[in-house]
Amino acid sequence: MALPIRFQEVLQLPALGINPAAIGFAFLTMESDRYIVVREVAATPEQKSQIAIIDMQNPGNVVRRPITADSAIQHPTQNIIALKAGNMLQIFNLDQKAKLKATTMTDAVVYWRWISTSTIALVTATAAYHWALEGQSEPVKVFDRHQSLADCQIINYKADDDQKWLCVVGIAQRDGRIAGAMQLYSTEKKVSQAIEGHASAFGSFVVDGGNKPSTIFTFAKKTGTEAKLYIIEVAKPDDSPAFQKRAVDVYFPPEAAQDFPVAMQVSTKYNIIYLVTKFGYVHLFDLETGTLIYRNRISSDTIFVTAAHTATGGILGVDKKGRVLLLTIDEANLVPYICNNLNNYELAIKLASRNNLPGAEDLFQNQFNRLFQSGQIKEAAKVAAESPQGVLRTPKTIQMFQQLPQQPGQPAPILQYFGVLLEKGKLNAAETVELARPVLVQGRKELLEKWLSEDKLGCSEELGDMVRQADAKMALTVYYRAGTHPKVVMLFAETGQYDKIVPYCQKVSFNPDWKQLLNNLVQVNPDAAASFAANLVNAQGGSLIDVNAVVDTFMRKGMIQQTTSLLLEVLKENRPQDAALQTKLLEMNLISAPAVADAILANNMFTHYDKARIGTLCEKAGLMQRALDHYTDINDVKRVLTNTQAFQPDFLVGYFSRLSVEDSLEVLKNLLRLNIRQNLQIVVQVCSKYSEQLTPTKVVELFETFKSYEGLFFYLGSQVNTSQDPVVHNKYIEAAAKTGQFREVERMVRESKSYDPAKIRDFLKEAKLADQLPFIIVCDLHGFVDDMTKFLYKNNMSRYIEAYVQKINPVNTPTVVGTLIDVGCNEDYIKNLLMSVRSLCPTDALVEVVEKRNKMKIIHPWLESRVAEGSQEPELHNALAKINIDSNKSPEQFLNDNPYYDSRVIGKYCEKRDPYLAFVAYKRGMCDDEILAVTNKNNLFKHQARYLITRQDPELWAKVLNDQNEFKRQVVDQVAQTALPETKNPDEVSSTVRAFMVAKLPNELIELLQKIVLDSRNTEFSENKDLQNLLILTAIKADTTKVMDYIKRLDKYDGPDIASIAIQAELYEEAFTVYNKFKLQTDAIDVLINHVHDLNRATEFADRIATPEVYTKLGKAQLDDNQVKQAVNSFLKANDHEFYHEVIYAANSQGNFEDLVRYLEMATKKIKEPQIESELAYAYCKTDKLSELEEFISTPGCTANVLDTGDRCYAEGLYEAAKILFNNISNYAKLASALVRLGEYQEAVDSANKANSSRTWKEVNLACVDAKEFRLAQIAGLHLVVVPDELEEVLRVYENRGHFSELIQLLEQGITTEGAHAGLFTELAGLYSKYKEEKLMDFIKAQYKRINIPKVANYAQLNSQWPELVFLHTHYDEFDEAALVMLNHPAESFDHALFKEVVPKVHNTDVCYRSIQYYLSEQPNLINDLLTALIPRVDHSRVVGLVRKMNHLPMIKPYLLAVQEKNVQAVNDALNELLIEEEDFDALRSSVDAHDNFDKLALAQQLEKNDLLEFRRIAAYIYKSNAKFQQSVELSKQDKLYKDAIQTAAESKRQDVAEGLLEFFVQQQLKEAFAATLYSCYDIIRPDVALELAWKNQIIDFAFPFLIQVFREYITKVDTLYKDFDKNKKEEEKKANEVQNFNQPNEMYLGNTLQIGYYPQGGQPDASGYGVGGGFGGNQGYGMDQYGNAAAGGFGGNAGYGAQGGYGGFQQQQGFGGNNSGFGF
Repeated sequence: MALPIRFQEVLQLPALGINPAAIGFAFLTMESDRYIVVREVAATPEQKSQIAIIDMQNPGNVVRRPITADSAIQHPTQNIIALKAGNMLQIFNLDQKAKLKATTMTDAVVYWRWISTSTIALVTATAAYHWALEGQSEPVKVFDRHQSLADCQIINYKADDDQKWLCVVGIAQRDGRIAGAMQLYSTEKKVSQAIEGHASAFGSFVVDGGNKPSTIFTFAKKTGTEAKLYIIEVAKPDDSPAFQKRAVDVYFPPEAAQDFPVAMQVSTKYNIIYLVTKFGYVHLFDLETGTLIYRNRISSDTIFVTAAHTATGGILGVDKKGRVLLLTIDEANLVPYICNNLNNYELAIKLASRNNLPGAEDLFQNQFNRLFQSGQIKEAAKVAAESPQGVLRTPKTIQMFQQLPQQPGQPAPILQYFGVLLEKGKLNAAETVELARPVLVQGRKELLEKWLSEDKLGCSEELGDMVRQADAKMALTVYYRAGTHPKVVMLFAETGQYDKIVPYCQKVSFNPDWKQLLNNLVQVNPDAAASFAANLVNAQGGSLIDVNAVVDTFMRKGMIQQTTSLLLEVLKENRPQDAALQTKLLEMNLISAPAVADAILANNMFTHYDKARIGTLCEKAGLMQRALDHYTDINDVKRVLTNTQAFQPDFLVGYFSRLSVEDSLEVLKNLLRLNIRQNLQIVVQVCSKYSEQLTPTKVVELFETFKSYEGLFFYLGSQVNTSQDPVVHNKYIEAAAKTGQFREVERMVRESKSYDPAKIRDFLKEAKLADQLPFIIVCDLHGFVDDMTKFLYKNNMSRYIEAYVQKINPVNTPTVVGTLIDVGCNEDYIKNLLMSVRSLCPTDALVEVVEKRNKMKIIHPWLESRVAEGSQEPELHNALAKINIDSNKSPEQFLNDNPYYDSRVIGKYCEKRDPYLAFVAYKRGMCDDEILAVTNKNNLFKHQARYLITRQDPELWAKVLNDQNEFKRQVVDQVAQTALPETKNPDEVSSTVRAFMVAKLPNELIELLQKIVLDSRNTEFSENKDLQNLLILTAIKADTTKVMDYIKRLDKYDGPDIASIAIQAELYEEAFTVYNKFKLQTDAIDVLINHVHDLNRATEFADRIATPEVYTKLGKAQLDDNQVKQAVNSFLKANDHEFYHEVIYAANSQGNFEDLVRYLEMATKKIKEPQIESELAYAYCKTDKLSELEEFISTPGCTANVLDTGDRCYAEGLYEAAKILFNNISNYAKLASALVRLGEYQEAVDSANKANSSRTWKEVNLACVDAKEFRLAQIAGLHLVVVPDELEEVLRVYENRGHFSELIQLLEQGITTEGAHAGLFTELAGLYSKYKEEKLMDFIKAQYKRINIPKVANYAQLNSQWPELVFLHTHYDEFDEAALVMLNHPAESFDHALFKEVVPKVHNTDVCYRSIQYYLSEQPNLINDLLTALIPRVDHSRVVGLVRKMNHLPMIKPYLLAVQEKNVQAVNDALNELLIEEEDFDALRSSVDAHDNFDKLALAQQLEKNDLLEFRRIAAYIYKSNAKFQQSVELSKQDKLYKDAIQTAAESKRQDVAEGLLEFFVQQQLKEAFAATLYSCYDIIRPDVALELAWKNQIIDFAFPFLIQVFREYITKVDTLYKDFDKNKKEEEKKANEVQNFNQPNEMYLGNTLQIGYYPQGGQPDASGYGVGGGFGGNQGYGMDQYGNAAAGGFGGNAGYGAQGGYGGFQQQQGFGGNNSGFGF
């Protein structure tokens, strides 16, 4: 039985690497049939959560991205994803990697989804929002949630297409079932309605009699008593009838009592409702009537998400196993199914008509006939119009309506029929033609225009031909829609719409004869032809016509203007292959309009033309600049450049870029040599621009050769700012100095970084400039201050020295002073010089200079003046300190009082002079390392000890107390004896103690602390807690014998901390004493338990203390020591349940369940904990207290995990206890397992039936099979075999135990059940194949549509069941395998009729050739029958080769004749070969004429040696057809077939062939043949040759008709030329008159590349167009009275193409006719 649906598994998500745990409603979303998004949550903190995006168009490419969001939904059509993390929402474009929008909600979003491609719906706990994708708007609240949804989980949100109706769907647990609640909201009315329902959807439907669709709302609900589907109209167009509300029952089988609807989709393609339930059932309802069409279970797992499949009008869903399932309508079977199974013919007709489905043809035909015969014409027409796939809209129907008589007062029946068709939609081609005839006859073409605009007519060529006579424009539309391309092009041409031809032809891929179209257009409209040619050449995808052919056509017509325009457009891409065309364009314009050529060259449009040719023409035309552009010889260049004034300077400078360096220098030398004054500027410009190529060295040499320092200055001035060449900078400075440019010299030496300082210094010394500033700047910048000072001092230029240190660079004053001291300058001058500089002089450098020269006193006045000014520079005060120390003027007071000197510098200065002063200086600056060094070196340990105590620096103490310090002992003694007793500061004491501790000097530290704490009378130190702690801790580390004494004597220390440290030091008794002293009993017992390890002493201590905390500690310790009984006793005394985990574990480990029961009974009284009660139940089971167990678990409020406890009992073989436990919680699956173990099989089956679980049925089935309870096993097995995943294991159970008959009986019973699936039929077929072969063929013939054919085919192949295997391969479209089976096993499986049907369908054509070999060997009489069937599949050349190899070529002649129309060379050769063997020359001639794909010359050579004349004649014919005219004529002459020879010569169009034949006929005295040849070959025989042969051979009479015709033709041509000449002359005179009357220039644009001004004589250039009146874009220009170049005042004005009587002014002195007029070059 054919089903009305198609069901397939599109893909499996786990197979794509999707985590099965992430396949569920909370993690997987599918907003459309395009994308599936799965959110995979990380299992461990080390892993990262991610999303997987599956594109259903490319499912193999799974895109994974790490995210932290808790929800993700993909856009329905684009690669855009929305993410939700808490209250934050974001939208990202994954292709652009950009964030589109983001928002933060105030309330948590509990559900969201895309309701359109531009809107996301958001549902919170209180309201619903819409968030637009476009713009930056925030979510907009739409409505508040209804209170009926308060406790519901939101599972869906639906909206109609206009988003005017919205629906929120939720579910909740109520009264022991899953209840559904919905809220329907109208955005227009702002009204909500609460509805009970589980699933809903919106759709649209056009009601009969209406033109616009109504909005339909459909929903399903299931209550405790009924299940209904409701279909209602929520929005109706004003002019449409109302939709009838529907309410239909939804059937749920008894075994699916807990099932309910979960999803609903409305197919917009078929108007069918898909309803999906939780248990995997799908229901199909008609949207209009609510009729149930089909119901079945498609998945045993919940389908938790669905989406409409737009391509097929089906539904896409994902189930819990990750299978993506597609359910669609089978269009071929839907209507037959409704007719045959539902017997609902009315519904079948509606669906077939509405959806254009097959299967109801007979119904429509019968209804039409009935109405037609009863005279209900309009109703019959409506049936025909609505017939699916137009089965009734045929010419026969039209004829039936046409034959009906017209009733009075009514339109003709045929017009009524067409009227109904036009109301319903579009007419087909035949109907349109029949309607158009009367309309055109009546002259009502406006009706056709209206129907065409409404797309109501089916256009055809026939309709266009009819309309063309009335309206060409309408006909063009019809031809266009009908795709009649030749006639569209023809009409475009006839109506002058040439610009539309090329775009149209390209659009429809039509290729007409472009050349013929262009030639026709040139004759009638040259300007339009130019535009059309441009369109052809510039067509998208490449030129449609040869440009050279277009150019030749235009030139023959004298269309130079149009030719130039076309070539400028064609050649704008400047391609190498267009070189000849570029040359041709430039030549024609250089000869006829040099100004135009100059403009073209100025635009640098072309680079591939013949430059030598164009250069010569440019020079002749006076375009010297253009000529220079094309010259390459240096002599030509020098000749042209002789007069530089004739060129623009910019051009000349740019031109040198084309010359080599050597040529450039030669030309420049020539220019300077000829006229240095005139050419110097241009030479400088050239050298400046190309300095890098010419190199500065050569340029400098060039100017120095002519001693042109001015040129050198200007040249180097252009280079010096960008060059770093020292030569350039040096020469420029020298040139500037020599030309008197002193300011430039100063600027260069100041700013340049590239000149040679030493050379410039020496040059400036020798130059002796009036102003020494440049020299000073060079010396200052480059460290020549010493040389500068000496030079200026020796030359008595002391004022420059003073100016330098005062104004230019005071920083170098120390260097100047040092040099002056060295040269013996007067000290007073130096002091005055310093005083003039004052604070600008750097102190440190000055001090260094004078100190090095032992002249410190020179700067003492300057130092004092600086101090008086308030200077705080350390260097200055260092200098004063040194002076005071050396002069011994109260140095210690200065060092103590002065805060500005550098302590390290002065301390170092004093170390050798006075160590104490060095200590004072270092102490003031806290220079620790220096103090240690100077005090150790000079035995100043007392000062060092005092400094250490007051300094309180741990790092300094560490250095001093380091064992490697040889002075450590002396310092420690001074600290203990002198420094520490002196101090009264506790911090100093503390830091000192800490330093001793860090230095690990415990003995010294104990002694010190004991004096401070125990022996001191200073209570501040003796009762200090920190010092007491430190004393005890030090004793713990250094002398443990003193610890107990300190603990007992002292009482201000931190007891718990000291005890903890004592424990770490293993001083347990001391720690126990501390805890006792401080009343910390729990800590004390911890010491006894964990450190002393004496549980007996701990027990005594606990009994003495008798507190719950101590007993708890003791119990935990006893539990850790595996003393479970004692631990339980302690815990009971403490009444403490805290350690129930450990007690349970220990009791279970030791099997001490009696004590465990006591402990847990106490615990249950204090806490309601599931684990405690579960363990108590388990302990009851282990102690066999089943009555107490049953009473305990039946107690209200019991929180024990009965299921886990039952599992534990089951695992340990306590089946009776497990039975009680499983029965208590109604877990029938595990109860069945326990019953099976107890051998209670009937009760096990009953429990399994209640459990309804595959796993349970599997276990029961296995147990019953092992117990040979086959009746019960079959009951269980029937529930398993209908589940595809369980079938294989059932088969294995039965087969491994050898129960084959019982297994077959089980499957035979299984295929009769409602849930039978393909796997069930497949495995039954496999069992038949293995165990009951005789049933296999009948079974697969009946059930081949329901079995897995490849799998059954594998069974058949393994068992050598060849006929069955052929049948299976054939019905699975595996035609290759079917054919191979018949070829490999012909005795059992071959059938010619079946094989002939199968073999044309194979994919591997090698099978076809193998079958040909088989037939030739085994079935030769049927070979042509096979080949006829294989014609579309085989390579005919290969077939011929194969048959030829087997020497059976004559057997396949019928096949060769059948395929010869394909014109295959191998076929033609083979058939020609057979025809030659059969001597059938007529057939051979026909074959040669009709099929030209063969080796023509080989066949001709073969035939010319044949004995039969007709075959040799065919050879001559072949030679002629292949342009081998001479061979053809020779062969015809040999056989005296003179007529054939004459015809061949005439067709050849070759003079040598025709005249050679004439000579042959003269030699053979065949006069009549001679005359016939002259007649036939008139066009190609030269008159003088014919006359000469006739005169020499006395047959002039036979040549005279030929000569008469020749004279007549020539006279006619001359007369025509004279007429054309007169006509052209008059036109040129008319154009000349028009030019004289024209005073204003016009404009024209040549494409998009060039604009050239063209003016009359006396006009002014204005950059407008190309040509004026009548010429190249105006009324003048080409075709004027004279030829010449640009006249005075114009640019090509009063000149142009075409002098009077000539073409472009080039006249032939004597043309055809003997005068000077001429019409050629």
